[in-house]
Amino acid sequence: MNDQISPTKLGFGILWPAFWTGLPIKLAFAVLFLAFGIVHFETRIALAFLVLLASPVTVFALPTITMGLDSHIGEGAGIALLFLLAIPIDIWALGVVGRTFFLERLGREPQDGLGLTLWWKCALVGAIFVPILWVAESATTEGAISAVHSMFESDSLKGIPVSERISIELTLWGTVATGALVLLLVIGFSLVGRVIRGTVKAAGHPSENYQGLITRWDLMRVPEDQGLMLTALSGVAVVLSLLFWSSLPVSTPHPHDCCKKAEVKSAPAFKPLETLNKDEKMIAQLAAKVELLVEQQAEAELGKEQSKEKGKVGKEAVKAPEATEPAPPAAMKP
Repeated sequence: MNDQISPTKLGFGILWPAFWTGLPIKLAFAVLFLAFGIVHFETRIALAFLVLLASPVTVFALPTITMGLDSHIGEGAGIALLFLLAIPIDIWALGVVGRTFFLERLGREPQDGLGLTLWWKCALVGAIFVPILWVAESATTEGAISAVHSMFESDSLKGIPVSERISIELTLWGTVATGALVLLLVIGFSLVGRVIRGTVKAAGHPSENYQGLITRWDLMRVPEDQGLMLTALSGVAVVLSLLFWSSLPVSTPHPHDCCKKAEVKSAPAFKPLETLNKDEKMIAQLAAKVELLVEQQAEAELGKEQSKEKGKVGKEAVKAPEATEPAPPAAMKP
């Protein structure tokens, strides 16, 4: 065994590769559950949700954080289901990473059930330390924000413009929060390394030489039945893809009935010859209508003139004196 390796390096060498080994599989299930609508979480805690999901030390820490510390990571039954599915994924990832790390870096023979052993030890440390990390980091961040705000409320710093003030505040309290998080993570890696060290000491030394160890490393990456593994992975990928696309329309945003836009039809293609022919026909029809209107107007004016002449003749006949009868002769005197 490499006795010179520190507990921090030991814990980091196990957890960091296991983090990236299991993360893609967990993300596939997370995206599927989001499409089904059984997982809901806010954007501001998406990073915390991702870290808690991906790390193999947080499976027992999540109930403590959500129920004991009253911190709402999200809503939906899919969160509990995700962390239950993460258990076998973490065991597999720790087994793959642990065997390689034991042979390559520590010179120790991997034991049977190494993944399960590493998993329950990491989960036990996480169940105790991750809630402490959560509380300490939250308190440090809130204290740094309050201190920075009170510092800028002083008379000497009130003249700083708003944009520069926001940038300076974010830099100051962000630096403090990041430094505290890094320090707490180093302590966590050290605790995991100290717990794992007992498993490392119990492991025996390999009997092969360096060339034999290289051969074993190569064979560890090649499955015994490649066709079966390829078929299983392809089948799982197809099933997950079908489930994702069948559930995606449910959560796809669509316009409400009151906000639907009117359908716009595309304009037909412009044809010059047909357009000219139609224009000529239209012009001919309009000319015929104009001629008809002119004729009708002329006939109307002619009718008006005739009616005026008849009216004049009638008036003249009325104004002429009537013929009077001759007066009777006077009676002759006797």
